[in-house]
Amino acid sequence: MATNRMKLAEQQLIEFDHQAHVLFEPYAGSLPVKALGLFSKLGNQPELRLLAGGLMIAGTMAGNDRLVLAGARMMIAHEAATAAKDLMKTKVDRTRPRSANSREEKKPKKGNHTAKEMTSFPSGHSAGAIAASRAFTREFPEYEAVAMAAAGVIAASQVVRCAHYPTDVAAGIAIGLAAEAATAAAWDAARMNERSAG
Repeated sequence: MATNRMKLAEQQLIEFDHQAHVLFEPYAGSLPVKALGLFSKLGNQPELRLLAGGLMIAGTMAGNDRLVLAGARMMIAHEAATAAKDLMKTKVDRTRPRSANSREEKKPKKGNHTAKEMTSFPSGHSAGAIAASRAFTREFPEYEAVAMAAAGVIAASQVVRCAHYPTDVAAGIAIGLAAEAATAAAWDAARMNERSAG
């Protein structure tokens, strides 16, 4: 009974992913979606590392400890999310929407492909952007709405661009939040130990 329910839920998720692909595919090459794609590049690993490093450098030069700490938190959270995402990608094969030729190819399966078009699950842009944004708001809570909205747009754009399925994005967001929460807990524990030792 439970197995049947799980299979039904899996089929419904695959159908939801398929319908999202069908909905957005006609617009994937449009000018607005291409513009969205440019913005979504902020969720790439090099760009996020550059942003975090830039905050640390700017903070150091300006004598702004909050900026330095925000950049450091972002870097650590992003790297943790990236490591977790990479590990998952080596275990799951799934053809990206833009390259899938059948519903069967859209299903996640156990595997070990490393080719970009075969590793749709989970979304790395979503994991990295959410982790970095959440880490930034640890030091700048006043910008939480803006930071998380930007990360949300980066994550959602992966579906609109037909680079990922909604479930890839949801998994990426979950990984990003979990990685950031774990690194924040370790960070705070280390700082508490430092204070008590001093």
